[in-house]
Parts: sequence; structure tokens; C-alpha cells
Amino acid sequence: MRVTSIKEMKDIETRTFGEFGVIESIIIENVGVRGADYIEENFLVKANYDELVVLVGRGNNGADGMAIARHLRNRGYSVRSFLVFPEDESTEELKRQLFMARKYGVKISTIRDAEQLQGYFANTQSGYFVLDAVLGTGTRLPISQHLFDIFNIVNESATVTVSIDIPSGITGDCGSMSGAAIKADCTMTIGNPKVGLYLYKGAKHSGEIVVLDVGFPSECEEQGDKFLLDVDQALYYYRQRDSFGHKNSFGHLLVVGGSTGMTGAVVMASTAAIRVGTGLVSSATWKDNYHELFAKMMPEVITGVIPSTEEADAILRELNDKYDAIVIGPGIGQGEWVRKSVVRLLSSFSGPIVIDADGINSLSIDDVELFSGRKTPVTFTPHIGEFARFMKLSVDEVLTASMEHMKSFVSRTNSNLILKGACTFIALTSGEIFINYLPNDGLAKAGSGDVLAGITGGFLAQAYHDVKEKRALFDVVAPHCLAVFLHARAGKLAAEAAGTRSMSATTIIEYFGKAFAELDEIIGLLVETT
Repeated sequence: MRVTSIKEMKDIETRTFGEFGVIESIIIENVGVRGADYIEENFLVKANYDELVVLVGRGNNGADGMAIARHLRNRGYSVRSFLVFPEDESTEELKRQLFMARKYGVKISTIRDAEQLQGYFANTQSGYFVLDAVLGTGTRLPISQHLFDIFNIVNESATVTVSIDIPSGITGDCGSMSGAAIKADCTMTIGNPKVGLYLYKGAKHSGEIVVLDVGFPSECEEQGDKFLLDVDQALYYYRQRDSFGHKNSFGHLLVVGGSTGMTGAVVMASTAAIRVGTGLVSSATWKDNYHELFAKMMPEVITGVIPSTEEADAILRELNDKYDAIVIGPGIGQGEWVRKSVVRLLSSFSGPIVIDADGINSLSIDDVELFSGRKTPVTFTPHIGEFARFMKLSVDEVLTASMEHMKSFVSRTNSNLILKGACTFIALTSGEIFINYLPNDGLAKAGSGDVLAGITGGFLAQAYHDVKEKRALFDVVAPHCLAVFLHARAGKLAAEAAGTRSMSATTIIEYFGKAFAELDEIIGLLVETT
């Protein structure tokens, strides 16, 4: 599913109204029907409210809200709409919706000051369902004191809040806010998800994100460079295994890392790679830590030592013949030798390399010459702090302009990026950005990133081996999307079974099999129905 910037969504609307002849009133009416359907089915059958509350701004987000209010009133619900701006400032579409809503029996009042709303919440009923139709993607920062007070009152008083398109007070492109914004339990976004739903404060304020299909032409929605990584997208890239394959058919991955007390990171990455189907996995650590690694490692993984300077040249010459992909960084530590090891691999190995953790910290954007000329792009897997350090930016600079900085990273380094967080972004050298939105605090544990690095390396090794065998072009999209999707899906299954507090990084690995089985089952059902 395509994710849009505000400009891209406006372009879709322009084409819809101009090229396809659809009028805006039809789209708003579709929002009214689809929005009322979703609210009724998911919120109103579960709780009884004496009166539903709709907060209405001056623009077409307000018109959408009034259309929903009218349809809910027509189904027998008592609905009260509060206009947060003078009615004479309304757009023509909102004026039309206000006229119809009054005829249908929606109660409409204008809020002149926040105390008026505070008094309503304090005195009328025990629980409140609030529909936020104030600003949507029309948010311009900073917001007024009037809206600041209203948003804070809603956040304190509402039992359930649903926003239309994007929570009011959150910007549509950056996910920024200033002072206050509606904190939604659910956001019904119109036509396509907006980038700001997944960025910065937007990800924390949007709640569950539901996309309402309101009649925009599918031809307009398919073109773009930002996509939601959902099960349909994962299935598009997922391939079932060759039943006649052998271990040499599924790639050979090398995992390099581990320092004193940190060899567990290499174990988790290597185990994850084995468990996603990699035919062979080898691991290497510093000489002083080898016995620690060997004692912890699963028997299926080949273990070795990071070579000294004297041994390195001969071993480095063999890398391209022996391995299909390399992961470097999990638990590797810091220091001059770490940087030297990363630079040696980048200079000697032509296949996919995943750089994680302190492997990333040993480099910076000043090292672009190490990556920009590579035939096979490198993949970096930082969290926000590591990414900011690499790009020589503050964390706040990254958060407030994430898309711009991700695109800058890819173009300057010719590398792929998996930017880890509650919402994970995949920015690829092919030009696409994929967004994986499956917040799970159970993944906020030591080792979760090592598991993701191992999955990514494993899928890259399998894909690159297949490409070498067939002498085909290397598609960077599939292995990266599958890695992030599997990590998130297995994490969700682990959280459901063990709870987010009790699950660990190794618990994620235990649920790979079930996550794969779900994909296989869906494919089986699709085959049966064709």
C-alpha cells in the first residue's frame, strides 16, 4: 500500500477531480459512509454513550467529520458537533455538510472558549467518544492557544478518540507537533496513509491506523516511492523453498563480531540466520573471545577467529569464493581494530555486507568513498542514535526530517538502510522506502537488533547466491522487506505468547517457524482459490 506526502495526496486529489471527473462531495460522502461503518462496528457496539462528540474545524477535514456525524445520527445515535472556529469561516463543502447535518438532527454548537468544552465533559455523561475532525493534514505549526487548550482537554477527558486522516496538531509530512496534539486511539486515514502518521510524534499519537477506501482511482494510488510493509507486500516477495535443494543451494553467511562478554550478539545473529533458511553460517570473533563464542554457539554454526594482520591478506582473498554475504558489527566492540576490520571487508568482499551496531559506530558519512562505488550496496541497520552519529546530525534533526535524511543517506552512500524503531523504515538503493508499523515494546530488548542483522544477512546470502548461480541482477527489495517483516511478525507472535515484558530476543527466533507457516498457509489458500 502506498504511503503519501501531503503534496502527493493533493496530486491524487487533483487527478481524481480533474482527469477522472469525480467531484469532491462524492469523496466526502464516501468518507461519511465508510467512517460511520467503521466507528459503529468497532466502537459503538462495545460501549454505550449518551451522546457522541465531534470536534469540527473550518476545512474539509471538518466536512468529513460532519458527514460521519450525519450518518451516525441517521442510524439512531445522538451526536453533538462542536465547531472550534466561527461558522462563517467554513469552506463551501463544510457549509454544505453543516446544512445537511442540521436537517438530520445533529446538534451543532460553536466553542468560543475551551472552558465551554471543559464544562461539557465535566457535567454531561460518564464516558465520551470523540471524533477529531479539526485540522487533519491541514495542521500548521505552531497551533493557536485556543486549539492548544481544546486538544489538552480532549486528551484528558475522552474515553475513546478517533481522528480523521491524521490527529489534529500533527503535521502530515514530518509527524511534528508544537505544544499539543490530539492523542488518538485510532486514526482513520483517507485514501492513503500519510507519512506523518509514522514519523516522530505522529507515530505516538496515531494509535491504530485504518485506511478508508473512499473512491480515489487505484491508478493514482499505485504510483509512488513510499509503501507500507504489510502481509500483502511481504507475500509479493516471499518465495517457497526448493524441495530438491541442498545446503549449498541456500547461501553461506559469515557473521563477524563479539567482544569480551558480548559474544552472545554473534550467537543470536548466527542462530537467526540459520533459522531463516541459510544453508551455511560461519562466525568469527577476536582471538581472546573465541572460547567464549565456541561455548555458546549452536553446533550447526562454523566458528573461527578474526585474522591478525599477517593472516588477513590470504583469508580476505578467499572471501568472495567462500561466502555469499557478511554481517559485521554485533557485539564487536570499539577501537581502531574494529574500524580496520570493517574497512578491510568493504575493500575485499564484493557481495552484500550488513553493518550493525559498533560496526556502524566505527564509520561516518565522511567515509562515503568506501561504499559509493560498490557494485553490491552495503546495508546499514542503525537505530536513531547510531544513524544520527553516522550522519553527523542531532537526534532531533533526524526525527524532524527523517524522510529527507534517509534519502540523503541512500543517495550519498549508495547503501541500503534499515532504520530501527517502534516504526522501522527500509530505504533502498532501488528508490523505494518501506514502512513497517507494528509497535511492540517487547522488541525493545538487548539482542533484538542482532537478531534482525542475522535475518537480514541470511536472506541476503540466499538471494545473492541465487543471483550468482543464475547470473541475474540482484534485487535488493525482497531480502530487506522479508527480513524486517519476519522480525516484526515473529516479535508479535512472541509477545502474544510470552508477553512483551517477558519475551527476549531469543524468543523472537523461536517464532520464526510460525511466522513462516502463516505465509505458507496464505500462499496455499491463494493457490486453492485460483
